[in-house]
Amino acid sequence: PWAMTLDGASFPSLALSPPEQWDVLPFAAKLQIILFVGYLEFYSEISSSKGQPGELKHYCKGGIPGKYPSFDANPHPVPFNLYDPFNLHKNMSKEDKERRLLIEINNGRLAMFGILGFLSAQETPGSVPLLNGMLEPYKGEVMAPFQGDIDIILGGRSMVEAWHLN
Repeated sequence: PWAMTLDGASFPSLALSPPEQWDVLPFAAKLQIILFVGYLEFYSEISSSKGQPGELKHYCKGGIPGKYPSFDANPHPVPFNLYDPFNLHKNMSKEDKERRLLIEINNGRLAMFGILGFLSAQETPGSVPLLNGMLEPYKGEVMAPFQGDIDIILGGRSMVEAWHLN
């Protein structure tokens, strides 16, 4: 419905598979995605490491896995939090919150299995019997997501060539 970039480039076609869509994204778009997810990870790490009363403990230090800190402590105003942006669940019982957190964690795990299943089926045809014949094989390199973007930095050599030469 709108352009993806300021120069008017459109979004990747839905006829492409997700790895192929990633391959045709501009490097700046890939960088935005990586930096945003990196910021979320960084924020969760620094927000739970201060150890002040009322703050979340880091999940490796006795905290709850999957519990993300609120953006209320952010120095810049952020209008919504991730889990409950409109505070619809603030009066939910502790048992319901724990049950819903477990459901959310399990949904994330299931999504990761699904992504890996589709990537496996595209990279190695026949490796996922339920997906036989449903997907076209992926011709790119799944383990080198910046293959075409980093080549410029490496003087025209691919990452694989640069790795073997050094």
